[in-house]
Amino acid sequence: MLGAARRGYNRAMSWPWLVVFVLAAALVVAVEWPRLGRRFSAEARRERDRKQRKSRLRVISSDDEESDEFIRSVQRDLDELPTIEEHDRKT
Repeated sequence: MLGAARRGYNRAMSWPWLVVFVLAAALVVAVEWPRLGRRFSAEARRERDRKQRKSRLRVISSDDEESDEFIRSVQRDLDELPTIEEHDRKT
């Protein structure tokens, strides 16, 4: 008999507590939304990707002969580019 009364009590009290639980969860999400947004937003994903890419960058020293050859190659390419004269721009 005690078991039946107890089950009836739980059935009658379970839905109000469920509503209170859902409201409490909604309140926590609403309060924490700015922090969750910073962590899980698309902007946060881009920042994490950028940080990961930057960690793979390395500094190349200009002491070796290859870099001098590269500099000369770039200078040659720049010298060969066509230029626009001042009178050509006005027409």
